[in-house]
Amino acid sequence: MDTKERLSCPVIKRCGGCQLQQHSYEKQLQEKQNYVNSLLSKFCHVENIIGMEDPYYYRNKVHAVFDTDKKGNIISGVYEAGTHNVVNIDKCLIENQKADEIIVTIRGMLKLFKIRTFDEDTGMGLFRHVLIRTGYKSGEIMVVLVVASHIFPSRNNFIKALLKAHPEITTIVMNVNNKKTSMVLGEREQVLYGKGYIEDTLCGMVFRISPKSFYQINPVQTEILYGKAIELASLKGNETIIDAYSGIGTIGLIASKHVKKVIGAELNRDAVKDAIINAKRNKVKNAYFYNCDAGEFMNQMVGEKQTAGTVFIDPPRSGSTEQFLNSMCAMGPKQIVYISCNPETLERDLSYLVKREYKAIKAIPVDMFPGTEHVECVVLMTYCGRKDK
Repeated sequence: MDTKERLSCPVIKRCGGCQLQQHSYEKQLQEKQNYVNSLLSKFCHVENIIGMEDPYYYRNKVHAVFDTDKKGNIISGVYEAGTHNVVNIDKCLIENQKADEIIVTIRGMLKLFKIRTFDEDTGMGLFRHVLIRTGYKSGEIMVVLVVASHIFPSRNNFIKALLKAHPEITTIVMNVNNKKTSMVLGEREQVLYGKGYIEDTLCGMVFRISPKSFYQINPVQTEILYGKAIELASLKGNETIIDAYSGIGTIGLIASKHVKKVIGAELNRDAVKDAIINAKRNKVKNAYFYNCDAGEFMNQMVGEKQTAGTVFIDPPRSGSTEQFLNSMCAMGPKQIVYISCNPETLERDLSYLVKREYKAIKAIPVDMFPGTEHVECVVLMTYCGRKDK
């Protein structure tokens, strides 16, 4: 994208969410390429980063925190970097535009309905956050209203007014978070309109997405990322694979048509329920999902003398734990496909796996988060130790 075509953000210095937005997209990609090369090139060849054709408005999950400014005006947006001061945002260059419109509408409705925003210091007020998830291909929209109490004055009228302003909304969920916590969502939920979830299509599979489910935020690049992961694995059709950190089953289900059996392990109970439903929804009969720790599950497999040829792992930013890596190495898969959203923890984990007789073959960076310093990578590792192990 030419520098002249770049869009500008009025709050870039205060927000802190887009660390590279001031640069041309070509320069952003080069910086990310250099960053990944500096960390991973000692292990294997690093391919050229795969960028986006249009690096704007890609986030299908948008979160806004609500507050009141010093003049008493209701504001919504994100926390200023390193603080709990809310930066008021009407439009964001990396967020779904319809989601931003809905958030601005809700902000105006709070004043109209005389609903107070939640005050973290006093614990007073009702309205805390709004979370919006959109289906890139389905067009479905889920609005999650996060409140501090289940007592929501004029709730029915509020919902009617919101739907009148935005009839494109397909479901609305109320989430109650009455704890003093940095977590956005609380435990209790109530569906106020629609089915309580949305569906979207990714790599030809339909996925159910609930408020708490993990689902990649950039669907365009996710299809590329997962496609590369499965391509690297060179699956022959007779393998058993493990989808560790399986979430709602995306990687495992997409890979299911290329293998004999998929085993998914995930600690998030809600995500496992969605994964099982997603398997049925897509008529996948060779995928099995378990609500358990993936490392403990693999230890159990070792104890029962079971194995899997390939393990797909897609851990959080903190990377895999040493306990998990130990369990995986004890099982001894022939290959590991590691998907990472943090090259630094990826470097740490690759260093550990190399010591356990695994060799990195290839790394492919994918720009999932244009405008920000974050970059996703997928790495293929193969076992190069004793054949009789």
